[in-house]
Amino acid sequence: QLQLVESGGEPVQTGGSLKLSCKISGKIANNYCLGWFRQAPGKEREGVAVINRNVGDSYYHDSVKGRFTISQDAGKITVYLQMNSLNSEDTGTYYCAAMRNYCSQQNLLRPQDFDYWGQGTQVGVSS
Repeated sequence: QLQLVESGGEPVQTGGSLKLSCKISGKIANNYCLGWFRQAPGKEREGVAVINRNVGDSYYHDSVKGRFTISQDAGKITVYLQMNSLNSEDTGTYYCAAMRNYCSQQNLLRPQDFDYWGQGTQVGVSS
C-alpha cells in the first residue's frame, strides 16, 4: 500500500511559477509510473504529466508542453511538477498518482489506470 501526499499548491498570478511536490511512502517497485493529474471546477480530471520511475522517460499533455516539467528526486520517493508561465487554464486541484506498470502518452487520458492517489493540492492562477 502506498501513500501519496502533495504539497506546494497556492494562489499565483498569471505568468508566475510553482513547484508541486508529492512524497511517496510505502513499498514501491521500480516499474511504477508516477503522474500528475488536475481537475478544474466542473471539469473532468485530466492527465498533466507522467514519468516512469525506473527509466525516467516522461510524457505531457499538449497544453503544458514546454511549460511544465515532471521529475523525481535521486531516491525516487518524491515526484515534482515544476510549472512555469501559468495561466488561468491551469487553475485546479492537482493530484499525484501511481500506477503499477510502465506508462506512455495514452495513460494521460486514462486516470482509471492509476492505483493510488493523493488528496490533492489547490492551484489558483489569477490576473
